[in-house]
Amino acid sequence: MNKIRQYFSTLEITRGLGIALLGSSFIYLNHWGFSYPFLNTILALCSLFFLLQANQKVWFWYGVFIGIFWFWWIALALKHYGYTWGFPVGLFLIAFGYGIIFWILAWTAEKASQYFVGSVESRSTVTLLSLTLKALGLLGLSYLHPFGFDWLKPELIFIESYFGIEKWQFGLILVAISLSIWRGNLLLLAIVLFAYQPTMHKHTTDIYHKIALVSTHTSVEQKWDKSLHPQQFKAIFAMIDQAIAQQKSLIILPESVFPVFLNHSQNLIDELQKRAQYINIIVGALYADGQTPRNSTYIFTKGTITVANKVILVPFGESNPLPDFLSKWINKVFYDGAIDYQASSDVIDYTVDGVSYRNAICFEATSEKLYSKDKNGNYPKNMIVLSNDGWFTPSIEPTLQKLLLQYYSKKYGTTIYHSVNMSESYIIDHAHVLKE
Repeated sequence: MNKIRQYFSTLEITRGLGIALLGSSFIYLNHWGFSYPFLNTILALCSLFFLLQANQKVWFWYGVFIGIFWFWWIALALKHYGYTWGFPVGLFLIAFGYGIIFWILAWTAEKASQYFVGSVESRSTVTLLSLTLKALGLLGLSYLHPFGFDWLKPELIFIESYFGIEKWQFGLILVAISLSIWRGNLLLLAIVLFAYQPTMHKHTTDIYHKIALVSTHTSVEQKWDKSLHPQQFKAIFAMIDQAIAQQKSLIILPESVFPVFLNHSQNLIDELQKRAQYINIIVGALYADGQTPRNSTYIFTKGTITVANKVILVPFGESNPLPDFLSKWINKVFYDGAIDYQASSDVIDYTVDGVSYRNAICFEATSEKLYSKDKNGNYPKNMIVLSNDGWFTPSIEPTLQKLLLQYYSKKYGTTIYHSVNMSESYIIDHAHVLKE
């Protein structure tokens, strides 16, 4: 009990909270429109500097508050299932889960260091070992995906800073900070300058002006209210007609903007095909593959319909990652017996007017798999992402999603066209948000 009580020291909790605030500030500064590279750089470096020096108790509380500050919005989805009371329970599980993850990293580093105390004469060598193991833990943390959820990337704190987000750059920053702590010499922090990455100039091409990138503002409850579908669908067709009148070549609409099995809705397909004679249409809807539901993108071009199914499903939202016996029980109790969506096995690229686009639907656009090389051995140059952020608004989820898309755009050189429901749509080119 005394050991547990030690974790509830006001000092340890406060230190964990303070470092977590530094490590989360880039999200909220961007959300509030106050994101500046110099400020983000200083705050990110400070968070790592203080964290690497901290003990395992502080690391636990750091993880708890990182779980809260980064991912509190996950629990918001419960209200749409009638479980508003479950918000504090969900938040606790998220916070405690990430607290344990960070505690394990620090505990392992400290235990390994203590093991060598008897065999190493220099105490400073033991300190260096602890710092090294903690730094390696942070470096490898982005490879840990609890239940398939991979949004915790420590290097993301540098996405809008003067430093790069590649692993070698993040590793170099960790080396510089670790050495400066070990030697007690802040001048060694100058090593971080080698992780500097020049800001890419924003690209402007004619294709951006030919694309109608649609934002919709339909709540989850409204979207699945069948009595409102005629009104909603009429508004969608009006948007397409407006894009035709503006002589756009392509219109992109959000995920499940048609919340029906579109391949079984011939009237809607006929209306879309008729308009596809004048404009290419990318639209999100459901797809019935026999008895299997899929979350899909429909591509309407002149005389052609292509369907691209989602590859990576949202954990618990679209597919239950637990063993089958638990999955069926949870679906029965919490989801009224609904069956899981089925994921496609292959990443899909499609071509519109001679331009190749990687298909992505919401969550999967923030996963490494979607940026795999194509059959010609190239990373995707263009990606069209359809999202429905209505499950998590109002919150910082759309902001964190945007920062992650900037991360992947910067890492792979992919231009991303993102059409969103319940948030603003935008284009990301080399990590720059060109249109919101």
